[in-house]
Amino acid sequence: MVDVHGNGLVLLLCVPRSGSSLSTVMLQNHSRVFATQEMWFLMNLVDLKMADSRPYGGSAIIRQFYSAMVSDEGFEKACRSFALEIYNGFLEGSGADFIVDKSPRYYYMLEWLDRLFPQSKRIHLQRNPLAIAASYKKVNRHTGEGFELIGSLQSPNLNMKAVDLTLGVLRLNDYFADKHVNAYEVQYEQLVSNPRDEMEKLCAFLGIGYEEGIEQYGRFVDSTKSNMFYSMGVGDPFLSSHQEAHKDSVNNWKKILDPQEVELYCRVMGADLFHRMGYSEQLEEAEQWTGVRYEADPDEEVISRLTRQFSEATGSSWQQGYRMQPVDLASNTPDGNRDNQAANEPAATDPTLAALATIRQLEAALRAADNRLERGYNERERLKVQLASAHSKIQRIKSLIPFGNQISAWASQRKILRGGKS
Repeated sequence: MVDVHGNGLVLLLCVPRSGSSLSTVMLQNHSRVFATQEMWFLMNLVDLKMADSRPYGGSAIIRQFYSAMVSDEGFEKACRSFALEIYNGFLEGSGADFIVDKSPRYYYMLEWLDRLFPQSKRIHLQRNPLAIAASYKKVNRHTGEGFELIGSLQSPNLNMKAVDLTLGVLRLNDYFADKHVNAYEVQYEQLVSNPRDEMEKLCAFLGIGYEEGIEQYGRFVDSTKSNMFYSMGVGDPFLSSHQEAHKDSVNNWKKILDPQEVELYCRVMGADLFHRMGYSEQLEEAEQWTGVRYEADPDEEVISRLTRQFSEATGSSWQQGYRMQPVDLASNTPDGNRDNQAANEPAATDPTLAALATIRQLEAALRAADNRLERGYNERERLKVQLASAHSKIQRIKSLIPFGNQISAWASQRKILRGGKS
C-alpha cells in the first residue's frame, strides 16, 4: 500500500511520446505492480484552486475560499489523503505492493510532487528529443489532429505540444540532474533494444524480483489488468498492434521530420541538452543533415516566450533549474522502515478482497469501453446528419436542373426568332 510519505508509489515521469505506454504495459505484468494508463488526476488536484467556470457558478467564491480559508499545508494534506484513497483503492486486494502513476506532463508540478510524496520512486524515461517530435507528427497525422512543429514553436499563443517538446524536456533533465536514491533513468532506445535487461534493472530499483516474460506484453493481453489498461483508450495508438518491443521507431525521425524542422528544433533546445541526455551521436547526425552547428545553450527568446505563455494561461510558476529534493531523513521513522521491509515481501492476498478488486477493475474497463462506444455512436450520428444534409443539397440541385434546361431551351428559341440576336 502507498503510505503518507509515498512509499509504494512509482511516478513514471516523461513528456508525451516518450514511450511511457510501452514501459507501463511491461511493468503491469509483474504480480507485485499495479499500473494502468494515464491517470492525470494529480494535476486536477493541484489545479482545484483555479476554480474554472462551472454551471452552478461561484468560481470567484471558490477561489477566495482556497486563498483565504485553506492553508497550503491543509490543502496539500487533503490532496494527499484523496490521492491515497485512489491509489490504495486500486491496490487493495490485488496482491500488488506498488502502483505506477504514469502521467506525461507531471513536469507541470514537480515541486508539488516532492512535497506531496517525498519518498515515492521516480523513473525518468528519456528519448531522443528529435524522435519525440517525430512521434508527435506521426501520431497526430494518424489521428487527424494535425501537428506542425515549426508553427507550434513560433506561435504567439500557448501550444502545449510545444511546451512538452521544450520546457517539459528541459525541466525534467534539470530535475534529474543529480543522483538520487529514489530516482532511476531509462532510455527508450535501450528499452526497445534490450527489454528484458531493462525490466530486470527496473525491478531491482523497485526492490522486487524480476518475473519471467513480463516484457512480452502480448502474452498478457487477456489478463484483467491488461483489459483495464487497453480500455482506457489513451497513450500510444500503435501499441496494441505489436506483441513486444520493437526498434522500428528508433531512427525514423529523419523520415518524418524535414531539415527545416530539425534545424529550428535543435536551435531552440541547444546542443548541451542532447549531450546531457546521451544523444550526442543523434545531434551530430542532425548537424550533418542540416549543415548547421548548433549553439550550446537553448534559444532564450523562444524559451522565455513559451514560459510566459504557459504561466499566463495556467497561473503557475516554476523554480528555475529545480532539482529533485533530497530524502527527508526525518521521515525515515521505524514505522517507515517497517513499511519498506513489508514492501520487499510479497503481500498475502485475501481472496475476497482480490475478487472485489477484480470486479472493480472490470467495472472500470466496462465504463471506459461504454464511453468509447458512446463517443463512436455520437460521431456516427453526426456523420449521418452531415450525409443527410449533403443528400438534401444534391436533391435541391437536381430539382433545379430541369428548370435550368427549360430556361436554356427558351433562350435558344428566342435567339433564333430574333435572327440570332440576344
